[in-house]
Amino acid sequence: MSVTVEQKGITIGRVTEFEHHDWNDLVDRSPQASVFHYRESLAVQADHANARVHPLVGYKGQEPVGVFPVFETRKGGMTMAFSPAPGLWVTYAGPALLNHRKLKRRKRERRNKRFVQGCLDWIDQRLNPKFTLVRPGPDYRDVRPFEWADFDIDVRHTYSVDLTPGEDDVLMSFSSDARNNIRTEGDYRIYEGGPDEIEAIVSQVRARHDEQDESYGVTSAFVTDLYERLPEGAVRPYACEIDGEVAGGMIGLEFGDTVYRWQGGAKHDHDLPVNDLVDWAIMTDAMDRGVENYDLVGANEERLCGYKAKFGPELRSYYSMENGSRVTNALSSVYKKIR
Repeated sequence: MSVTVEQKGITIGRVTEFEHHDWNDLVDRSPQASVFHYRESLAVQADHANARVHPLVGYKGQEPVGVFPVFETRKGGMTMAFSPAPGLWVTYAGPALLNHRKLKRRKRERRNKRFVQGCLDWIDQRLNPKFTLVRPGPDYRDVRPFEWADFDIDVRHTYSVDLTPGEDDVLMSFSSDARNNIRTEGDYRIYEGGPDEIEAIVSQVRARHDEQDESYGVTSAFVTDLYERLPEGAVRPYACEIDGEVAGGMIGLEFGDTVYRWQGGAKHDHDLPVNDLVDWAIMTDAMDRGVENYDLVGANEERLCGYKAKFGPELRSYYSMENGSRVTNALSSVYKKIR
């Protein structure tokens, strides 16, 4: 069986089949990629999801067209394909295009279609999965090639705060209660930590899920592996310390012009508005670094939207695409839950 697939001038294969570019260089060059596309992140996801990763890349000649990491898993005797890896509450992965913005509409759409179809052909020929689920980030907009390939398309939502106006204007766009909470005075310290803070934050979120009898697939070992293996500054665990103990916190992820509000924000018993203070600290530090957006990661859970909406965010959509039988669709139910 061929190790690459041809789709009308575009060659698709694992990145190891080509000698043109380093994978992380391609990820850095795509405006649609995320921190979860990095080689190190793919390896950590594969380890903790008990999966095999296939970092697919497409070339037109020697020009890179896109990247598309795919995770192969087996469950109940069936092969399944995911992007991102299943069960880890990873937000986005899927296809990310390169060198497409320079193209006019017709050529851009044609290239996207051929790249996606080539990747799906590779997946079918090499993996023959009974179920496939793909969830790219909000910047990957044209998902019609998946629809034309008989995928079911589910529209999902997230919030994004524009940080470019600067600290004063961003703060004034918040609701009055958010502004008042951020201006609260008290005896607390907010700081960016490391593995100890990751352990505390993840433990708090897990305890909250246990109280609500809900599953939670994130472990401190998984997040710590990301923290230690990704480039410095990609994983940022923020903690709020009160009386010498971590009262709450948030694990942010940073890539390009965006920082992502990934894990944390558990309900607490303190009088101080811990979560508001942590969110604001992440935003102000990000503004100092020139980061332009704060993705609040999810606007799908009704009971959580009220908190996130008070930061004056823009509502953005992204897509979850799946292809499989009724049985395998049921097996994927936990994976699909992103708040």
